[in-house]
Amino acid sequence: MSLRLYYHPLASYCWKVLIALYENETPFEPELVDLADPLAAAAFKRIWPIGKFPVLRDEARDNTIPESSIIIEYLAKYHPGKLELLPGDPDRAREVRLRDRFYDQYVHEPMQKIVGNKLRPADAKDEHGVVQAKAQLAISYALINEHMQKIRWAAGDAFSMADCAASPALYYANLVMPISASYLHTRAYLERLTARPAFARVIAEAQPNFSLFPG
Repeated sequence: MSLRLYYHPLASYCWKVLIALYENETPFEPELVDLADPLAAAAFKRIWPIGKFPVLRDEARDNTIPESSIIIEYLAKYHPGKLELLPGDPDRAREVRLRDRFYDQYVHEPMQKIVGNKLRPADAKDEHGVVQAKAQLAISYALINEHMQKIRWAAGDAFSMADCAASPALYYANLVMPISASYLHTRAYLERLTARPAFARVIAEAQPNFSLFPG
């Protein structure tokens, strides 16, 4: 098989790529990597020395592609499917990229800071960083609530790469800092995301590993 995805079933950025693959029913070979296993970690770092998930390997084109957004853009160009996750129109594509970056930087990143703090030893906690992360999430929830009042998906009426980014970001963020009932549109958007068959499949596949999620 041409495409091989190196991933972990709990890794949120891996979810982002898996959603894109499942939405378009793109054939690929999943390669689960356990970074706690020294041999597996060493083998993975020979493919991508940075050692972070996800990484896509396209054997047919002899390309190794890291970073979730770049992977999805690569898939859109070289392995397109029925769903146009990145529009061909430059203005619409720019809006998709903007929303993609918003969810990665202002929802995903603070969520990961909160989760990462749970994994720190007791003498290395960063409570100030957690306070900052929660403040950022509160602002992001409010902005999403306002933005989603008139549209169905992150960048308009069509599901896109931005929604692939929003899905794991909001799902995990809601676990570590539940979305207030006052943000009706944010909550409704998350419900629409989790109802997508592709995302539901990702969650179901991750279910056996959820006991490893801190908190």
